[in-house]
Amino acid sequence: MTKHIFVTGGVVSSLGTGLTSASIGLLLERRGLKVRMQKLDPYINVDPGTMSPYQHGEVYVLDDGSETDLDLGHYERFTNSPLSRESNYTTGRIYQKVIAKERRGEYLGKTVQVVPHVTDEIKAAVLNLARPDTDVVITELGGTVGDIEGLPFLEAIRQIPLEIGKENCLFIHLTLVPYLKAAKEAKTKPTQHSVGQLRQIGIQPDVLIVRTERPLGRENTDKIALFCNVEKRAVIEEQDKEFSIYEVPMGLVEHGLDQLIIEKLGLKDRAGRINMDDWEQLMQRILHPQNEVTIAVVGKYIDHRDAYKSIYESLDHAGFSHSARVLVKRIDAGDLEEQGAEMLLSGVDGILVPGGFGMRGIEGKILAAQYARECDIPYFGICLGMQCAVIEYARNVLGLKDANSSEFSSTTDHPVICLLEEQKRITDKGGTMRLGAQPAVLMDGSKAAECYGTQEITERHRHRYEFNPEYRQQFAKSGMQATGTSPNGNLVEVVEVTNHPWYVAVQYHPEFKSKPMTPHPLFHGFVEAALERHRERMQLPV
Repeated sequence: MTKHIFVTGGVVSSLGTGLTSASIGLLLERRGLKVRMQKLDPYINVDPGTMSPYQHGEVYVLDDGSETDLDLGHYERFTNSPLSRESNYTTGRIYQKVIAKERRGEYLGKTVQVVPHVTDEIKAAVLNLARPDTDVVITELGGTVGDIEGLPFLEAIRQIPLEIGKENCLFIHLTLVPYLKAAKEAKTKPTQHSVGQLRQIGIQPDVLIVRTERPLGRENTDKIALFCNVEKRAVIEEQDKEFSIYEVPMGLVEHGLDQLIIEKLGLKDRAGRINMDDWEQLMQRILHPQNEVTIAVVGKYIDHRDAYKSIYESLDHAGFSHSARVLVKRIDAGDLEEQGAEMLLSGVDGILVPGGFGMRGIEGKILAAQYARECDIPYFGICLGMQCAVIEYARNVLGLKDANSSEFSSTTDHPVICLLEEQKRITDKGGTMRLGAQPAVLMDGSKAAECYGTQEITERHRHRYEFNPEYRQQFAKSGMQATGTSPNGNLVEVVEVTNHPWYVAVQYHPEFKSKPMTPHPLFHGFVEAALERHRERMQLPV
């Protein structure tokens, strides 16, 4: 029977329940088990697709086109769990399902209530992931224990052991043990209160993972175990990691969490022992890099680090593969408009312009594309970053001075980026979005094809506007080639400046398919080109 692990967070938000859940999934996979992962979010939005990056961070897109929580990015980077629309539910989506059933009369005239109707829908979302080919379902609950909006989810997971048996469920609670410098001691009381709130709901944690700045010591962990009614060995210390999030799984292994889960759930350990040799080698490359490279990321949401979470992780992955530390210089596109490219971009080894929506900061991104092109700095444009590169090239190389995207100017004479005719006929704005995995064909001999090692690829999209096909030949004659297209050749997926060391811009989001052990080919190629520029700039031997 499929087992279930529920991961909750307490005391404060942003403790890293997503990262911890992903790490647990990784450890269980290394034990030879098949894992599926899921995030339950208590906010009322149906999905994060309409939420501001300042509020929520990046929107993580899956192959099936689902716009999901950024924690699903952790799941994919750490595990091989198959993710789909069923891997992320919100309060809004749950209520949407309940209300739709009520309107269809499926409740047969009953008064629709949080218990049992809403909680039944939540339970169904969890239990539907239990498949014959799945050993363990890991369900992470967003938010913090004590939040009013999270109560229906906690009530739902409380009921699940009553239906499928307590022996098939494990509750893991992640909390904070703050260190008070004035008192020079760690305080366990917040953790006690958080567990107390869970127990009032009817959930007794089986395992506690406690976040801490400094080592807790046996005295504190024993105290937590006693007051929280948890076995001593089930209090797992998770000290803050100094260098990388990829240290987290190794710390959990050191404290025996994988073995503890195997025993408590009665799982069959197919691997015999956990093998983390390749992960240890990865950590050596992370902790002891041989090179260093500086990449400027020019974006609109720079103040919120999670807004470009997958971009930063993908750059790190590429750095790991080159035994290099990637130093990211975060530049607000608006600042670039005011201070100029030379002031903010001189001395960098590569420039990356990520995706986004709306007019703000566009001219700054266009300046970044121009500076990279004119100064022979490796450039990587992603989604909007590709569109800005096309606009810049049209203005400054093709001489189309008012070239723009019809998203930003409805009166431009040269809409080099636009909605295609079939999109214009769709009245539902959401229906014009290209979302999820779609195939593309790369030109033989292009830098993109060289990076991928193949001409047929599939990548994830999240955009609305496209390269205007009416200008394609004009661009190609002047040196910006469409080196990747949809299989029918109608949509431009990749553009490259042919007389440049490395200038590649893509319409899709490659950052969603990068992993620490297997960096995305384009990020790998981009960082490699940036390293080459760094060596030349610093006159270092190859």
